[in-house]
Amino acid sequence: MERLNSFINQVNAFAWGPPMLGMLGVTGVLLTVGMVFMPWRKVGYGFRLLFEKSEHGGEGEVKPFNALMTALSATVGTGNIAGVATAIALGGPGAVFYMWLIALFGMATKYAEAVCAVTYREVDKSGRYVGGPMYYLRNGVGEFAPELGRWLGLAFAVFGAVAAFGIGNAVQVNSMAAALGETFSVPKIVTGVIVAVLVGFVIIGGIRRIAEVAGKLVPAMIVLYVGASLLVILINVAEVPKAIGLIFKHAFAPAAATGGFAGAAVAAAVRFGVARGVFSNESGLGSAAIAHAAAKTDNPVRQGVIAMLGTFIDTIIVCTMTALVILTSGAWTVMGTDGGGLTGAVLTSTAFQHSMAGGQYIVTIALALFAFTTILGWSYYGERCWQYLFSEKSLILYRGLWIVAVLGFADVKVDFVWNVSDTLNGLMAVPNLVGLLLLAPMVFKVTHEYFAAQNNSA
Repeated sequence: MERLNSFINQVNAFAWGPPMLGMLGVTGVLLTVGMVFMPWRKVGYGFRLLFEKSEHGGEGEVKPFNALMTALSATVGTGNIAGVATAIALGGPGAVFYMWLIALFGMATKYAEAVCAVTYREVDKSGRYVGGPMYYLRNGVGEFAPELGRWLGLAFAVFGAVAAFGIGNAVQVNSMAAALGETFSVPKIVTGVIVAVLVGFVIIGGIRRIAEVAGKLVPAMIVLYVGASLLVILINVAEVPKAIGLIFKHAFAPAAATGGFAGAAVAAAVRFGVARGVFSNESGLGSAAIAHAAAKTDNPVRQGVIAMLGTFIDTIIVCTMTALVILTSGAWTVMGTDGGGLTGAVLTSTAFQHSMAGGQYIVTIALALFAFTTILGWSYYGERCWQYLFSEKSLILYRGLWIVAVLGFADVKVDFVWNVSDTLNGLMAVPNLVGLLLLAPMVFKVTHEYFAAQNNSA
């Protein structure tokens, strides 16, 4: 077991290390420049598409809005609470700048993933629309390199199907059970039973029921969390200019040790800011494309523009709220009981608690809701990967295993599971990024044609 853990840690060093993070960044930059910074210029247009009342023609399973909410249900999770705190604890305030930077370029990556997903999606034997990286690798890359496309699609599906049980199930329910147990003294097994029942009720209905639940629950939880964060920021409003100054200053200059904060070099700010940003919004990993492939839409570009909002909402809005709460409250310099600085969800909880009475309860409730929706979103991602590898008829087996896993992982140590799933989650990016770069000319072409037609009709 020790040797296996050592091997996994070595692979993980690549999966979430500088080489992979560099690949994600380069891909985002190339796609952004290739589209003449369209994702940055069309954020407003994306929100108009998201909330417009008129129904456009197009086939699919769920409304474009619900497709985005399903994708957000999987990305807005523990990373927005614990991940941001970890980035600041290890990389200093400057890490926030690099979270923003990777998110801005990640919007192009998320856009390209959704465009490819809708373009190359398929209809299964039950008449459901299925798609994602495994399909656009096989059907898209496969048009000019059949063997490469087939093997890339297979690799992504294997990584995704296994990683889902860890990052989308075990880690989430375990974190939820621990948080509810510590704050409200809820026995972990009770949390496991309740969550398993609720998850089972939702996922048995497939993507339509998952999307319906996500369409109602995700906007509400984001609004509530952002609202609570804004209240804390308002309470500490005098510290906001200083906090923003720290972000930009330490993005380019080392952060000195102060209080419980041990200090951080610029390299640490870059590494942890980029890593936590990618881990939070999943741009480049290809997972969100699976949800967007099911959207009812008449044009891949329309869904792509909506999809890129997921990265904007997740990192530029939600993660920024967490960061400002931590920095304006001063919690990032607080000394822990072990003599070191605070990190993870404890740091975020302390930041809320220092600013308002009962603030720790807000973090616990938010963490529980975020984890629950992540379990729903990732159940669909894993299901589609499973279907790609095996058969549609075996989905009932997969769903049963998923529900049992929720119950089983609520009260066990998941360190090993976390390491394995974290590694496979990062490795999902390898075949996906190769596919996106090979399919980039197609993405550029349809993007140019769509917006040229929009300008001509204006």
